[in-house]
Amino acid sequence: MKSISRIALLALLFMSCFANSRGMNPSPEKAFYISPTGNDENAGTKDRPFVTLERGVRAVRENPGGPVTIYLREGWYPFRHTLVLQGADSSPDSPLVIRACPGEQAHIIGGREISGFEALNPHTRNYNKIAPPFRDHIMTIDLKALEITGFGKLSARGFGRAIQPSGLELYFNGEPMTLARWPNSGWAMIKDVPETLEGVGFVYDGNRPSRWTDAPDVWLHGYWKWDWADTYVQVARIDTAARTILTQAPYGGYPYTKGKRYYALNLLEELDSPGEWYLDREIGLLYFWPPSDIEKARVFVSLLQAQMVSLQNTRNVTLQGLTFEYTCGAGIEIVGGRDNMIKGCTLRNMGTVAVSIGKLIDNPGGEIYKNTLYNGLAGYNNGVIDCLIHSTGEGGIILGGGDRASLTPGANYVINNEIYDCSRWVRTYRAAIFMYGVGNIVKHNLIHDLPHTAVSFWGNDHLIEYNEIHHVCMETGDAGALYNGRDWTQRGTVIRYNYFHHLHGVEGRKGFTDVMAVYLDDWSSGATIFGNIFYKAGRSVMIGGGRDNLVENNVFIDGAPAIHVDARGKGWAKHYFDGTDSTLFIRLEAVHPDRPPYSTRYPQLVHLLENDPALPKGNGIIRNISAGGKWIEFFDAKFSKPLVYFKDNAIDVDKSILLTDDDSIRIQYDSPAMPPGFQRIPVEEIGLIK
Repeated sequence: MKSISRIALLALLFMSCFANSRGMNPSPEKAFYISPTGNDENAGTKDRPFVTLERGVRAVRENPGGPVTIYLREGWYPFRHTLVLQGADSSPDSPLVIRACPGEQAHIIGGREISGFEALNPHTRNYNKIAPPFRDHIMTIDLKALEITGFGKLSARGFGRAIQPSGLELYFNGEPMTLARWPNSGWAMIKDVPETLEGVGFVYDGNRPSRWTDAPDVWLHGYWKWDWADTYVQVARIDTAARTILTQAPYGGYPYTKGKRYYALNLLEELDSPGEWYLDREIGLLYFWPPSDIEKARVFVSLLQAQMVSLQNTRNVTLQGLTFEYTCGAGIEIVGGRDNMIKGCTLRNMGTVAVSIGKLIDNPGGEIYKNTLYNGLAGYNNGVIDCLIHSTGEGGIILGGGDRASLTPGANYVINNEIYDCSRWVRTYRAAIFMYGVGNIVKHNLIHDLPHTAVSFWGNDHLIEYNEIHHVCMETGDAGALYNGRDWTQRGTVIRYNYFHHLHGVEGRKGFTDVMAVYLDDWSSGATIFGNIFYKAGRSVMIGGGRDNLVENNVFIDGAPAIHVDARGKGWAKHYFDGTDSTLFIRLEAVHPDRPPYSTRYPQLVHLLENDPALPKGNGIIRNISAGGKWIEFFDAKFSKPLVYFKDNAIDVDKSILLTDDDSIRIQYDSPAMPPGFQRIPVEEIGLIK
């Protein structure tokens, strides 16, 4: 990031000198002001501000030419529809900055603040559905009386399904509240799945669902078969005599399985703890158990279903220092264009994703899986920098850019952001950062406290460096902090100088619940993993049958194991090579590996099919340090072990040369235990730059 700043400064100096040498002076900056107490009939000055951002943008269009800044004064700005900025709204010579006034907090919200809660009383509709011990705690408010009628709906969202806006949500003092559920925390377990219910329902344990037989819109959220795939399903019928629950199509994605976990939600009958709420959509009555004094709180509901801001083919637009929140949909979308930046913003309390660099489509992961050359129209040199992102429903940032067919880099970036708790609704494959395309950058980020993946990357020649990632994959199994898989051609990504620590998956579950720090799944190939630190990071590097991966100059502490290599194409995954599943071959053919640019950029692909593609050839493990835990494991060892190239690795070294007494990283490079030629890892530069 420091080098980027220097480059930017030099560029500005050059542009200034160039302009002066030609006798040109830059246009004076124009400024317009927005305030919640303003008026759109005003002039937009600091003393006579507009009241809406739309009016400020219109003023820019009415006064074209030269740089312009729109300042938002302290306060709340409700959006009822998407603010769209277009290519004509800015240019290299006419940059547009939309920002909060320095020292002031400007909140752009996709909802409304509400007040006027009343205590539950015996005449309230459905009073008897709430258990007597809890009635004195419940407050109600009539949303229709406040002219709020757009409640949205719950939907069958989840793994493999489209990104979908949430229904109306409730927020109390900036925190999302819990839609009434059972159990209040943790999970219930499927007792059994008889053949008569296979795929459509299951047998439950105990008697709790007998309370829900009259509930109008009951939903279940569960990991129905795998610990890496969660979905929501709607209840069709509850048979209390047989203790069975039948669900409605599209069911659970994977078959319901004995012993798997779920919980029920959207139940007034289960409104029994502080922070829970329920909305009777038929009459618009909201029930709520406030976690503290509601008279001293600010309470909001989210309403907007679409993205809050869309930049469409713009250039040199900056959104700076703003807070985006309380919306059912997404925050910001950037489609095409270049040199656009989201800087120093807070994006939180959203129903889907915070930012999409590239067109926000319903199912980007599914589209890429079907079309490996998918181009999301993400433009060039667009990025998110210095932002705080949390409490989103279906992921943090979608980062596209570049073109896989031509291997043209996008140079889009996510730099110096803190991202956490960004999978409130869909818990799997909604990463803090989902990256695709070619040549994009993820750098200096702090990513933590997630149920599943931190960075899911697809495509070529990305750079993932100087990030700190910890406490991710906490609710899932067979998961990776960094994840890529099932394509020989997505090569060239460099993963360097990152710190992965304290990773573990769901506890107390049977089956494969391991967590990987760098998960090169299903023949992921051509990655460079250099200079990273892995501390208590599970199965730290997993090479799942892929080729030409380089693991060099890394530190592994308490690996479980440090490195895994397998030849799955010769074992449990033979069906990818016997004609049953042709995914790998279709993706290889799509890039024309025998022709430029792929034949010249990745010459290993030219003859891949002639060289037993099921074997994990070309992987190198060089000059690494391993202390504590297990060093390496081979699956399908007959095929995998002889093919790995090892050189100058230091195994079973004393952890004291890598850690201080308080578990901080301190590498003693002068120790005789260090492997020859081991290069210094810039630990002090990893993570956020303050």
